[in-house]
Amino acid sequence: MSTASPTTDAPGNRPGRRPGLREQQKMRTRNAIREAALHLIAEQGYAKTTVEQIAETAGVSHTTFFRYFPTKEQVVVGGEHFESEARAIVESMPPGLGHFDLIRRLFTELHRLTVDDPWVGNPLRMQLIRSEPLLQKTFQVESERMMTGMRQLIADYLGRDADDFALGVFLDAVAGVTFRLATEGDDNPVDLQIETTLRAIDLLEQGLPLD
Repeated sequence: MSTASPTTDAPGNRPGRRPGLREQQKMRTRNAIREAALHLIAEQGYAKTTVEQIAETAGVSHTTFFRYFPTKEQVVVGGEHFESEARAIVESMPPGLGHFDLIRRLFTELHRLTVDDPWVGNPLRMQLIRSEPLLQKTFQVESERMMTGMRQLIADYLGRDADDFALGVFLDAVAGVTFRLATEGDDNPVDLQIETTLRAIDLLEQGLPLD
């Protein structure tokens, strides 16, 4: 039976926050399912790995699996705490940042969370997402859903309407380029990935010069 390591028990928890016993148990169960899925998929391939196998390896029931994850894809792709973390980051931003500086700060802080969260930054997880078309598609949908969920918050910060055309184009451009970098980044270290992402945002701000 796969067990979760102590280092993966607290994704999304801010320093100083001590989760209760029930929350800790939920974290352990969630991590056990994730680790079982990664192990099985790496060993026998994504298509041949079933929900039943993941649940059995993790030591949970089929019903418990679906209480934590709606689909097999979500076990690997899901970063459910990231949206709430991103919201907290935007809400804590100092006033007066322009839209590009706001996005840079947001991605820099999300990068820090990735480094601190062994699950999100797991190299095997990202390798599976890049190599499996269905996982890549699910990752794209989740990324777009998160950006859509953030749109109102970003609009409020910038003092614009959420349905503002220019804001929508800007966020779509940012989402598109960051998704491509995330899924085509091979095995680059996370520090290099954020450096490349910030460089891409700089190019967007400069009007995409080719020289």
